[in-house]
Amino acid sequence: MMIRGQCTCPLEVVHDIIKGKWKTMIIYQLKDGNTSLAQLERDIDQITQKMLLQHLKELISSGIVDKIKTEGYPLHVEYFLTERGRRLLDAVLIMQEIGIDYMVERGQTELLDRKGIPYPQKSG
Repeated sequence: MMIRGQCTCPLEVVHDIIKGKWKTMIIYQLKDGNTSLAQLERDIDQITQKMLLQHLKELISSGIVDKIKTEGYPLHVEYFLTERGRRLLDAVLIMQEIGIDYMVERGQTELLDRKGIPYPQKSG
């Protein structure tokens, strides 16, 4: 991840932090608290462990996510949102709502149904 040295707008910084196919989904999956790498991998369809680890490393370096390592064998690591990450989660939840509205407007609710994501029913 590369954050620009010279920015014309603070949104450029945030864009640099969250750009990438999986970062907003990782932030969303961490909304309920500490989560293991294996659980994140199960919860995010089609993400590879390599890509998950890369994005987690970048989110940690930008102060969005942090991790707790439990000593002993086997080593156990849990990831969680930092204060900055919880603030960013508010924006991600709004993005989720906009995505749901968009899908409902176009009659693309099969995915929402399959994943158990609630949505407003179209009247008519």
